[in-house]
Amino acid sequence: MLRRLAVVSALAVVGLVGTASAAEYGTSAEAKAMLEKAVAAVKADKPKALVMFTKGEGGFKDRDLYPYCGGPDGNFTAHPTLLGKSLKELKDKAGKPLGEEVYAAAKEGAIAEVTYMWPRPGQTDLVTKVAYVTRIGDQVCAVGYYK
Repeated sequence: MLRRLAVVSALAVVGLVGTASAAEYGTSAEAKAMLEKAVAAVKADKPKALVMFTKGEGGFKDRDLYPYCGGPDGNFTAHPTLLGKSLKELKDKAGKPLGEEVYAAAKEGAIAEVTYMWPRPGQTDLVTKVAYVTRIGDQVCAVGYYK
């Protein structure tokens, strides 16, 4: 009986550790939900929304999830660190023209996926990342998550 209790306890600890690790990064569903929330915010008040995205305010920063946007000139209009730089010319860490793909995939009223290679925060190994992208008026916005 004690042996069975020890095994069950050990499995529970392993399960909890696995859950904590998985919760370190945002999920596909959370990324999509954040993009949908970002769309509503841009439609309601674009200037305010872009500032909130850049500052990570109003629930627009959750672990590794955050929305970013680019304007008609191809430059970031919202991003925690790349504001004013070119989104359209951005390449992923494997050299893929990420920004061009984001702009090409973004359609008003639809959410598309763009897959690319990027390291997780604080790491150097490249992993697959997926950006959900859409167009809201003159803005192309996205939220990415790690697979």
